[in-house]
Amino acid sequence: MRFRGSCLLGLLLVAACVTTPNGIPDSRLASAKDRTNAAAVLLREVAPVSDPAVWQRIRKERIRTLLPPAMKAAGVDAWIVFVRENDNDPLAAHVGGENAGGTAAILFFLKDDRVRSLALSPAGESTALSEIGLHDQVVSIDRSADVFKLAADEIRKASPLSVAVNSSSRAAADGLSWIQRRALEEALGAGLVSRLVSSEDLVVRWLSVKLPEEVEIMRRAALVTALLEEEAYSTVKPGITRDVDVARYLKSRMRELGLEDAWAPDQNPNVNSGIDRGHSHSTDRVIQPGDIIQTDFGVKAGGIWSTDIQRFAYVLRPGENTPPVVMTERWENSKRGSRIALEAMRPGVRGYDVDEAQRRWMTKQGSEFVPWSTGHPVGYWAHDMGPSLGGAQRSTPPSGDSLRTLQRGQTFAFDGFFAWRVGDNNTKTISVEEMAVITDRGAE
Repeated sequence: MRFRGSCLLGLLLVAACVTTPNGIPDSRLASAKDRTNAAAVLLREVAPVSDPAVWQRIRKERIRTLLPPAMKAAGVDAWIVFVRENDNDPLAAHVGGENAGGTAAILFFLKDDRVRSLALSPAGESTALSEIGLHDQVVSIDRSADVFKLAADEIRKASPLSVAVNSSSRAAADGLSWIQRRALEEALGAGLVSRLVSSEDLVVRWLSVKLPEEVEIMRRAALVTALLEEEAYSTVKPGITRDVDVARYLKSRMRELGLEDAWAPDQNPNVNSGIDRGHSHSTDRVIQPGDIIQTDFGVKAGGIWSTDIQRFAYVLRPGENTPPVVMTERWENSKRGSRIALEAMRPGVRGYDVDEAQRRWMTKQGSEFVPWSTGHPVGYWAHDMGPSLGGAQRSTPPSGDSLRTLQRGQTFAFDGFFAWRVGDNNTKTISVEEMAVITDRGAE
């Protein structure tokens, strides 16, 4: 689809048409003004997620329904998370420890197909923790008590075969400090220390799957993200507008609409009208006729759910009414690569296989090498936990997260790539980035 404004800006969009949140083509979104209005309507529907009660309800349901199978699949009988003030565990908000003052311990014990949760919290914060009703039991402890000893006593009573702790090479599952781990090990004693395992696999399995309500929030937030990018392109004046101006426009609109950055604020959005720069900040480069503009942009709704969408535009040269044939072909190759990846995404398929399906198409069409993976999980972070849709770009056997299989309820950002050489040492890549959820039928 192409839009042409007073600035002779032609937009090459991912889809053949703009759609409503339910995926139905809607001709009412044909103009920049209509797209802006549509974003406002959608945001009114997304806005209620800012109510803390929404996340409290969702995370309680996640613990009840998604944590037991994740613990079972990871081979974990118990999981302990220590939360504290100022330098909190990355998963504190997921287990109810976001308001920690003094150090608290939150324990989960798996029995049959149910998880029992117990929070050992210093007096004061324990009152609020009890009120939200997230855990089966909240024990208020004296603020001078040794929480590591008390937690060890509870583990000893439950006698689990394996106890997961947040020590990992992954940031999200690495919240246990060295001092905390040493204190826990001393409290447990040699017999139980041997049962400690990393929570990494558990955390990946649990966080990667989203509830249907979360998927719907992300669906609407993703469409808002795309609409805002299209809106920003309508402000471009070739020869005047800089990449950073487009980025600042999106920042301003994001603040107006009560949304947050999905990743590092100095790199979001990344607007780039020049050669490939990877994940980076927008520069003062002035957008020129004949440029292809990349916008990589993500928002966070309700302070919890992230999006990651890319849109590209071609800037018409004087006398052009349509993009040159070569640009259109590059665009179509990228879009087809995106759809090939989407078709490959279904339950039970390895992330590596999704990447490989697109790479075969890229090779056939003569694309230059693209170092980035076809896709990645998206949700609580722009680069979330779960299978990597990558690995085939390397000349090594598949490994790590690329060997993980896709599961129903997992959400991804995925790209369709086509790259060409610019000069001797540089490339330009179109990367059609959309978001998808895995369903029983495949990917949507």
